Amino acid sequence: MNRPLTFIPRNRLLIAFIVSVASIGTAIGQDADTLKQKLNEVVITGYLSRQPIAQVPASVAVLSSQALATGSQQSLLPVINTVPGVRMEERSPGSYRLSIRGSLLRSPFGIRNVKIYLNDLPFTDASGNTYLNLVDPVFITRAEILKGPDGSLFGANSGGVVLFDTRPDSSGIAGSISGGSYGLLRQHARVGGNSKKFSWNIGEAYQRSDGYREQSAMKRLNLLGLATMRYGTSNSLSVTAMFSDLHYETPGGLNEAQFKENPEQARPAAGPSAGAKTQHAGIYNSTFFGGLTNEFIFTPSLRHVISVFGTFTDYKNPFITNYELRNEKNGGVRSFFEYTYNTSSLTVKAYAGIEGQIGYQQISNYENIEGKKGPLLSDDDAHIRQGVYFSKVTLDLSSRFTAEAALSLNQYRYSFNEGDAQLENEWMPRVGLTYRILNDVSVRASVSKGYSPPTIAEIRPSGNEINTNLKAESGWNKEIGLRLGIWNGRVQLDGSIFRYDLTNAIVRRTTDDTDYFLNAGGTTQTGAELLLNATLLPKKTTGFVTGVNLMLSYTRSHFRFDTYTVDVNDYSGNRLTGVPASNVVCALSADLVNRLTLFIQSTNVSRLPLNDANSAYAGNYQLLQAKLTWNNIRLWNANMNFFAGADNLLNQKYSLGNDINAFGGRYYNAAPLRNFYGGVTVMLR
Repeated sequence: MNRPLTFIPRNRLLIAFIVSVASIGTAIGQDADTLKQKLNEVVITGYLSRQPIAQVPASVAVLSSQALATGSQQSLLPVINTVPGVRMEERSPGSYRLSIRGSLLRSPFGIRNVKIYLNDLPFTDASGNTYLNLVDPVFITRAEILKGPDGSLFGANSGGVVLFDTRPDSSGIAGSISGGSYGLLRQHARVGGNSKKFSWNIGEAYQRSDGYREQSAMKRLNLLGLATMRYGTSNSLSVTAMFSDLHYETPGGLNEAQFKENPEQARPAAGPSAGAKTQHAGIYNSTFFGGLTNEFIFTPSLRHVISVFGTFTDYKNPFITNYELRNEKNGGVRSFFEYTYNTSSLTVKAYAGIEGQIGYQQISNYENIEGKKGPLLSDDDAHIRQGVYFSKVTLDLSSRFTAEAALSLNQYRYSFNEGDAQLENEWMPRVGLTYRILNDVSVRASVSKGYSPPTIAEIRPSGNEINTNLKAESGWNKEIGLRLGIWNGRVQLDGSIFRYDLTNAIVRRTTDDTDYFLNAGGTTQTGAELLLNATLLPKKTTGFVTGVNLMLSYTRSHFRFDTYTVDVNDYSGNRLTGVPASNVVCALSADLVNRLTLFIQSTNVSRLPLNDANSAYAGNYQLLQAKLTWNNIRLWNANMNFFAGADNLLNQKYSLGNDINAFGGRYYNAAPLRNFYGGVTVMLR
C-alpha cells in the first residue's frame, strides 16, 4: 500500500534561522550607497561559447570556487546538493552517487546516465560510467551543471551534464592541512606560474579517514598537472594530466533492525554469505587520465577546437560474493568548428562537431576468500564504441531574443568475447528559446530528447551473466523557466517547471547478493525547482557585520512509474524509488568583524521509497552544518586562513546512501553523527 507523502521540517529551527537572517538584513536600509552596487553577471561556458546566463535557454547552475570552498572540502556532496534538482549521495567515505532530475535506480555505486567533463575533456568513459571520486574536491575551481537531457551536444545522457574545471584562478604557491572526527586527515599543495605565453600548475592532494562505520576507511592520493601554451595571436594548446590512487572499504547495507540497533556496524554475516569485514570488502582504483586541447582561431568568425584524451584504470573489488578485477582502457577525440556572423543587432553562431570514444575492459571474477582471490569464476573481454555527431545554431537578436536548435546522431556498439551487439542509432534534438523582457528578467522554454544506453556494469553485473537484451533508455523533456534579477542584481531568482517522460527506464533488482538490471516500462517525472540568491548586505569596511549573503534552494519531485511490471508484480503508478518528494536547502554566509566569516547551511530532505513496491521508506531528516573562517592572516610572508567547522550539528541518525531494492531489506548505509573538523590554508604569491 502506498503511504501518503509527508514532509515535516523542524519548524522552530527554520524560523530561528530565518529570523536571524532578517535581523542581520535590517542593516541594508542603513547604508544607501550599497544599493547602487551592481553585481557581476554570471557567464556560462558549457554550451561551446561564453553566454550571459540570462540568455541561456536552459536550466543551468554555476558553482564558483567560493561556493565550492564553503565546507570542509572532504566531499563535494554538501555543495552539490545545494543545486535544486541535483542529488548526491555517499554510501561510505569515497563511495558517491549522483543524479540530476532523476533517481538512482541504475546506480548501486558509481555515476551513470549523467555525462561529466573535466577541463572540457570527457571524463565519462565509453560505457557511460564515471569515477568522480578520483578527483579531490580541492582541485575543482568551478562547476557548471546543465540540468535535463542534453544529448544534442554532449552525447548519451538522460539526466544532464556536469562540467568541472580544475584550472586555478591565480598562480603562486598554495597548500592546506586539516583534520577532524573519525580519523580525518587532509593535505594538499599546489604551485603554478603564469606568463604571457605559458602557464602551468602542479598539484597534489591526500585524504584519509577511518570512517564512521566498521569497514569504511578510505585513502586517496591525487596528482594533477595543467599547462597552457599560447601561440600566434589568440591560439592555445592545453594539457591536463591526472593520476589518482584510491582505496575505500565498503561496509555494506544494514536492514532496519540492524540500523536501529547499531548503525556503526558493517554488514554482518547472513546465511551462507560472510560479512563485509570478513571478506575485506572494498574498492582499489588506480587511474591515469589525460588529454590535449588545441584551440585555433582561423579568422574572427571561424574557430576550431579539438581534444584527444585517454584513461587507464586498474580496478579491484573484493565483494561479499566474489573478487572482481578490471583492466580498463579508454580513448577518444572531441572536435568542433564554430562560425560566427555579426551585425549591429544580430549574432548567429553555428557549430558542427564529433565526439568518439573507444573502450576496452578486461573483467575477471574470482571467489573471494576473506579478501584474497580464489578460483576463477568467469573471464570476459568487453569492447565499446560510442560516437556522437552534433550540430547547433544559435540566433541572438539584440541581446533580447535567443533561439537555438541542436541535433545529434548517437551510435553505441559493444561486444563481449565473440558476441557483438549494436543499439539502434538515436537522433537527439533540442530546441530552446529565451526572451529577455527586461535586462534582468528573462523567460525560457525548451524541448529536448534524452538517451542513455546501458553501461557494461549493467550488461554484465555482479552475477557475471551477460544480458544483451537491455535497451537504452530515452525520453522527451519539456520545460519552462524564469530568471529574475532585482535590486541591481543583488537578488537573483531562477525557477523552472519540467515534465520528463522516460521510456525503457533501466532499474536495478537484486536476488540474494546478485545484482541484475532490466527495463521498466517507463517513468513520468514532473518537477519544480527554485533557486534564490540574495546579497542582503554588500561588503563594507565598518560594523560588526560587513556582508551577508543568503541562498535558498527548493526541489519538488512528482516522479512516478508509468508502466512497470516485474513477474506478477505491477508497480505502475508507484513513486520512483530513491527520490524524495521535497528537498529544501538554506544557507547563510556572513562576513564579520576582524576578517571572520560564518557559514551556516540547513538541509531538509523528505522521506523516500526504498523499493519499487513502496513498502519501505527512509525517514525524513534535517542536517545543519556550520563553518567559521578567520581570513587573510599574514604570517611569515604568507597569507593564511584558519577554519573550523561541524557537520550534522543536530546529531541526526539517518541513512544517506540507501541501497534501493536491496535483498533482505538491507537498504541502510548509516551516515556519520555529529562531527567536527579544522585546519589552515596557506597562500604565497
